[in-house]
Amino acid sequence: MKDAKVLGAALPRVDGPQKLTGQAMYAADHHLENMLYGYGVYSTISKGTITDIDTSAAKQMPGVVDVFHHNHFTDRIYKAPTSMKKGLKVDESRLPFEDNKVYYAGQMVAYVVADTFAKAREAALKIKVSYQEDSNPVSSINQARAAGVEVQEQKPVGKSRGDAETAFSNSAYTHEATYTTPVETHNPMEMHATTAYWENGRLVVYESTQGVTFSRNTIARVFGLVQENVVVKTPFLGSGFGGKLFSWPHCFATAAISRELGKPVHFMVPRAQMFTTTGHRSSTEQTLRMSADENGNFTSIAHHTLNSTSEIDTRVESAGVITPIFYKCPNVDVANNVIPLNTGSPASMRAPGAAPGLFASESAIDELAVAMNMDPLELRRKNYTDRDQTEDLPWSDINILEAYDKGAAKFGWDKRTPEPGSMRDGKDVLGWGVAACAWDAMKNPSKASVSFLSNGKVRVSCAIQDIGTGTYNVMAQAVAAATGVDVENVEVKIGDSDYVDGPLSGGSWATASVLPAVKDACENAIEELKSYAVMKNSPFADAKEDDLTFADGMLSDSNGTSIAFADILKSQKLASAEGEGSSDASMKEGFSSRVFGVHFVEVKWDPEIADLRVSRVVSAIDVGKIINHKTATNQVSGAVVMGIGMAMFEHTEYDERTGRPTNNNIAEYLMPVHADMPDELDVILLDKPDYNFSEVGAKGLGEIGITGLAAAVANAVYHATGKRIRDLPITIDKLI
Repeated sequence: MKDAKVLGAALPRVDGPQKLTGQAMYAADHHLENMLYGYGVYSTISKGTITDIDTSAAKQMPGVVDVFHHNHFTDRIYKAPTSMKKGLKVDESRLPFEDNKVYYAGQMVAYVVADTFAKAREAALKIKVSYQEDSNPVSSINQARAAGVEVQEQKPVGKSRGDAETAFSNSAYTHEATYTTPVETHNPMEMHATTAYWENGRLVVYESTQGVTFSRNTIARVFGLVQENVVVKTPFLGSGFGGKLFSWPHCFATAAISRELGKPVHFMVPRAQMFTTTGHRSSTEQTLRMSADENGNFTSIAHHTLNSTSEIDTRVESAGVITPIFYKCPNVDVANNVIPLNTGSPASMRAPGAAPGLFASESAIDELAVAMNMDPLELRRKNYTDRDQTEDLPWSDINILEAYDKGAAKFGWDKRTPEPGSMRDGKDVLGWGVAACAWDAMKNPSKASVSFLSNGKVRVSCAIQDIGTGTYNVMAQAVAAATGVDVENVEVKIGDSDYVDGPLSGGSWATASVLPAVKDACENAIEELKSYAVMKNSPFADAKEDDLTFADGMLSDSNGTSIAFADILKSQKLASAEGEGSSDASMKEGFSSRVFGVHFVEVKWDPEIADLRVSRVVSAIDVGKIINHKTATNQVSGAVVMGIGMAMFEHTEYDERTGRPTNNNIAEYLMPVHADMPDELDVILLDKPDYNFSEVGAKGLGEIGITGLAAAVANAVYHATGKRIRDLPITIDKLI
């Protein structure tokens, strides 16, 4: 596989034709016979108790089947324990309609079922819910602090070392500041959806999920079923960004109601409730204290984070997760605290922890560089380390210095003048900023099944899912590399929990986890094929299995005779030769592993009309072996644009009087559009396989592109305007 040219090729998406022609079926696209439609009724208060639900008018409407709520719902569902090892997790631990308590605005308090979607939605508007509202709901960290809400100390996500406080006090250069990031909402193109039905005691769920295996395991626990009696299908997903990693209450409610009514039930979360009931990135308040000696060597880093969570679930936004490992520094102090708000439960969002964390830490490094009158890229170079500073282990591979060099050369960093406002392009003031980026390199156990088919094709299957990142492609290319069969002759079957177990599509670990299993499965399928080839009446009946070699889809003997695998199968009237493979989460002992990179950003600032825009981005990324240059570049580019959104646009706003989100729609929740794209966006992929990490050499790249990007933008804004913005997003009012 190492020498296969198909690995790394910029091949078009093998699932592209299905998507472009509308044949790709998403969770909400399944309209089954006799199917009913659900629609939610959502709380208008953010804290209190339901005192009455009047469903009479709704139930009298034509086509309405029933209305479910806390006084009218099944008790035959159970809470699932949390165990990542066993593939069990939910993002909101409260069961649907568990009681009459309201914890956040937009919480689902009733579920209308009708024979059409339109009737269910219309009936939902007829339901009258009465509440006893608590007088002091809180929807922001500042509001909670003012109301006396208790801050809860959490176990730090990241290891401290040395004595940061003493080192800070005794250092030549110091910097201390607080940085804040707001609530961000995932807003994937495809909204959360569930279509569920029961058949002979078996539950089938078409689910918008980033983990069909996790969903199956969790749903089985919730309904007290063996896993074999639950199947979750997600052949296509309209992205998730972490919000679809684990199950939400609407999924359990839909499956339970389908069981109660004996018919398939379809449910889709409205866009407005995507802001309340399906997770978000927590807001953070991060205090950074950094110091360096006279030569620019870091002497201390303290990174203390307070993040918002919900009253239902405690989630730590581990902003300091990268801080102890990335730079050489003897004294590091990392702390995490949370404060509960009356908002829905937070969830993972692309590069959880690291995205807001590197905004703070990479901004602080820039500020320290300014104080030292040192080039900010040079300061990062000076504090480079080739070892994991926490584990005191060498990196399995690190090429960040090469990334610095190639990125800086492409960007033209040597032409930068350090004084704010000193660079211009016509009437525009230019700002150039830099920030490093990093993310974990992770793997999870996975299986894969490969079948050589008598029609000349090779089928590969796994209970993994493609969230839009190109999993169909990388699996097809891995099979092609291992077998020599053309990619066009590889069939990829994923997104079904009935296939052999696959990993979640999150954490940037899917490719690194599944490809070694695919390679192993190909090798085992070849061994089975060889056993058929030496059977009686087979083409190689007089040969021994060990004398046969396999390449380019053909078996060959020592005499130079080569026969296609399809002909061997046909000679024995066999449909297939099959092999199952597996991989674990281990890597070569004695190493630690991460992915690294750097962003260079140019902004243009027109002070006459108060116009700020990102005009150029160069990102140089070191993520091991690149499997598909087209989809890999697409992933980093998309993450960069999402990082621009984080830096300049995205902010879920709440009315502090009511706790309701006020911009819970695509029109008012601002995200980058085509007009906000940089004029130039260059992605440099170093493409250096890390064989200490895995036999394929590939590491994940879904997350790294967003990390550090907001800091690079903020640093560029300072260089253009002289104003240091420490509170995201960077909006015009903060600059004028």
